[in-house]
Amino acid sequence: MTWLDELFPVKKPVIGMCHLQALPGDPGFDQVGGVDRVMELALREIEALQAGGVDGILISNEFSLPYLTKVEPITTTTMARIIGQLREHITVPFGVNVLWDANASIDLAVATGASFVREIFTGVYASDFGLWNTDVGATARHRVAVGGENVRLLFNIVPEAARYLADRSIASVAKSTVFNCRPDGLCVSGLIAGAATDTSVLRTVKDNAGSTPVVVNTGVNANNVAEQLSIADAAIVGTYFKVDGVFENAVDTARVTKLMTEVHALRQGL
Repeated sequence: MTWLDELFPVKKPVIGMCHLQALPGDPGFDQVGGVDRVMELALREIEALQAGGVDGILISNEFSLPYLTKVEPITTTTMARIIGQLREHITVPFGVNVLWDANASIDLAVATGASFVREIFTGVYASDFGLWNTDVGATARHRVAVGGENVRLLFNIVPEAARYLADRSIASVAKSTVFNCRPDGLCVSGLIAGAATDTSVLRTVKDNAGSTPVVVNTGVNANNVAEQLSIADAAIVGTYFKVDGVFENAVDTARVTKLMTEVHALRQGL
């Protein structure tokens, strides 16, 4: 039994994304609506996801574009306020992601009681956000220092909008990440949010991850969810759940229900 089995009462859990609108300090922040407007829209997302039957929710500052690899304190502080005020409405296990700051994500999880985080914890990358370095050893120690031992860490080993600088195969990255860093899960992504995850890459990671759960992280939809979850242990879904499948739109409960219907059928055969 893995921690996924302990956290979720189902096989192949689907985690829906709650994409927060731009926050104070972000270029796109709505100065008129303010944080109250961000909170209002976040509640709508959470309610729509839960009405459609997702197994979990991952809350991220998705519209804090362009992202920082070390966020300003106002970002984490505002997210903590929003989650704290909306916590009573969340009826499924939830996680958090402060893009793209590993320590801030762990801090937020500890502060809000989140069960897991998704982040870039390992590697050095050339990315749209510049040269992107990590320090997983320091992050692991920070996790202990802030009392986050029970926060599960999902390592995104195929980051969006970035390329690993070392000339290494995805198989070797998966093997060494599991051996050296003890992740709670490995996330496999496409190029950007909503982009399909290559099934051959997903399979390679799964074949080299040992007992570590593997999560398909982008591009899951009602047409491919059965195929993707035949390989992966869980899925994180964001863009497909939006109206017309458009990243910037609000969550559409009907689309959530449609995908979850396919997942329920898949589970019947497990």
